[in-house]
Amino acid sequence: MAETKEGGLRIRIRLKAYDHKVIDQSAKQIIDTAIRTGASIAGPVPLPTRRSMFTVVKSPHVYKKGGEAFEMRVHKRLIDITNATPKTIDSLQNLSLPAGVDAEIRM
Repeated sequence: MAETKEGGLRIRIRLKAYDHKVIDQSAKQIIDTAIRTGASIAGPVPLPTRRSMFTVVKSPHVYKKGGEAFEMRVHKRLIDITNATPKTIDSLQNLSLPAGVDAEIRM
């Protein structure tokens, strides 16, 4: 477990989602929970959005050169929680995030 100079625990949470509204809501939920339990936070820091482009042929026979392009975006946020207490850790583990949000927690 990583400890800060003050002696408290340091937690790094990395969020990933396809929808930016959902990821901002879950980041706000995590921040409110951490502040309520007395921990200090840094973030949410927006990390670069990963864009994936896919091109699909429209018609299997006639229009070979015509294609449709689809884009998939993965939004990421980083939250650092310092001076975390055991109460903070318990409340973060009991937190239910919306569907479609992937949270990676490192201590």
